[in-house]
Amino acid sequence: MLHINDLTYRLGPRLLFDDATAALPDRARVGFVGRNGTGKTTLFRMISGELGPESGSITLPRNARLGRVEQEAPGGPGTLIDFVLDADKERTALLAEAETATDPMRIAEIQTRLVDIDAHSAPARAAEILAGLGFDHEGQSRSLSEYSGGWRMRVALAAVLFSRPDILLLDEPTNYLDLEGTLWLIDYLAHYPATVLVISHDRDLLDEVADHILHLDAAKLTLWRGNYTSFERQRREQQALQMKLVKKQEEHRRHLQAFVDRFRAQATKARQAQSRLKMLARMEPIAALVDSEVLPFHLPSPQKPLSPPIIAMEGASVGYGEKPILTKLSLSISNDDRIGLLGSNGNGKSTFAKLIAGRLDPMSGVVRRSSKLDVGFFAQHQVDDLSPHGTPYSHVAELMRDGTEAKIRARCAQMGFPNVKSDTRVSELSGGEKARLLMGLATFIGPHLLILDEPTNHLDIDSRAALIEALNDFEGAVILVSHDRYLLEACADRLWLVADGTVKTFEGDMDDYRRHVLELTRSQNRSEKQGEDGRSSQADQRRENAKSRRETAPLRKKITEAEARVEKFTALLARVDEMLAQPDAFAKDPAKAAQLSQQRAELEKAIASAEDEWLNLSAELDAAGG
Repeated sequence: MLHINDLTYRLGPRLLFDDATAALPDRARVGFVGRNGTGKTTLFRMISGELGPESGSITLPRNARLGRVEQEAPGGPGTLIDFVLDADKERTALLAEAETATDPMRIAEIQTRLVDIDAHSAPARAAEILAGLGFDHEGQSRSLSEYSGGWRMRVALAAVLFSRPDILLLDEPTNYLDLEGTLWLIDYLAHYPATVLVISHDRDLLDEVADHILHLDAAKLTLWRGNYTSFERQRREQQALQMKLVKKQEEHRRHLQAFVDRFRAQATKARQAQSRLKMLARMEPIAALVDSEVLPFHLPSPQKPLSPPIIAMEGASVGYGEKPILTKLSLSISNDDRIGLLGSNGNGKSTFAKLIAGRLDPMSGVVRRSSKLDVGFFAQHQVDDLSPHGTPYSHVAELMRDGTEAKIRARCAQMGFPNVKSDTRVSELSGGEKARLLMGLATFIGPHLLILDEPTNHLDIDSRAALIEALNDFEGAVILVSHDRYLLEACADRLWLVADGTVKTFEGDMDDYRRHVLELTRSQNRSEKQGEDGRSSQADQRRENAKSRRETAPLRKKITEAEARVEKFTALLARVDEMLAQPDAFAKDPAKAAQLSQQRAELEKAIASAEDEWLNLSAELDAAGG
């Protein structure tokens, strides 16, 4: 068990933990929830040993291996697949030692341990994890330095998952993932065979993965059994019960006080009155469980609806320079559509959103849009465009040049920045507050069409619920790009899939899309996608054969290495048999003879393991057409 005992910790003047206690069962999958800024990441740092508590302790199971994604994105010239493989320190060390070991006993120990940790299937496992997180076969062989910070954080996540720690700590793991990667990760974590503690505001992840919820509130920790939906129900029931107890206690207090007030002056009742006064003094007040208020989102609806369709495309294509990214676009958007945009990162979702918003012109075909169409565009990266020295007040004032101070401050309050909060510098706002400000600015004019690209990053669960409510009240059209399946299910009426160079309607719901993504990932792990028309010229075939030889070269190398190990172990076995065959082997030195016998058994096991590996690799090569 992971034990948190009477933990107290302050960050400046703020008390984050006050005698907080919790015990996480072995192999539990625990969702760690609480409002932003309450101290969840700080607890991770204390579990990892980066911070020490003021008082109390955190104890881990003996020899437990801890895994956590580093905050800094990895880099360097090494390939993705090598970086992930190197995360298994024991495997890396054993393989290095196997190259130099000469003692038959140690060689056998190394090979036995490699078999125990399933080391020889490691490259396939690493490739499968990277594929699930969005890296195709070619991308896995590219260097880390070729990728942006967000993609390299995916590689860091892949490395931690591959290392299979006994306690896995994940802090908002879906923030760098698209919906497809999120769906794969949820499926992976739901079957993870060790303890998981994950900070997340993704309700779908918390419902599908978690079997316990650890709640941080008012500097205390409470562990609840069940997923997030179960936790929410249990907490509401407890709140209702507490409110009843508070009401009952207040009635009892009034009854006692009334008795005291009525009979305090009467000599015959003085003793009873004094007794009731003592009861009142001893009565501990029951604290009502009341969640702190969540500020709503206000998304102004368009003043006048437009006649549908507000956008219509006929055979349109869009891209950059002379290279089209998306083609054959024949779609229309009505004035009240709620469309969820699906598709892996890199398929063109952002390009399509820019086309809809009018930020890119079509390269061919026709895109018709209403002449009075106003579009609101929210993208998480636009947070960087906010002036760090500005304030919510100054940003709103830019859009209300003729507004009075009272009207500007009223609009700031409507956006979630009341009173002095409107004068806070952007650089001092939290990630969620910056997203709230950006959302308010994007929807300031009451747009007819609202395009939201990952709007829930940095929002906690309650704020996400407030955003869902606001979106459902918004009377214009909405295009949603999000890795939050719960948001898509709650707000989107239609699903469009960006894939294979175009955008088409996806027939099905989010459950169907989840199955589609997982099946596609599995099939991509088994085979490369063939050409669009399925035909190849002889030159193409030669190039494919050369490519196949290059791709199977590592496999051939492993087969050669396996053959060498079989030969090496067989030679060692022959030497051991030769020593054991001496007539006086057991009589002369029984201890050494017994040791040789044990070495012989271990060498036989190592030979069998190497032969199995050789057979499996040969079958894999045959399947790859090598």
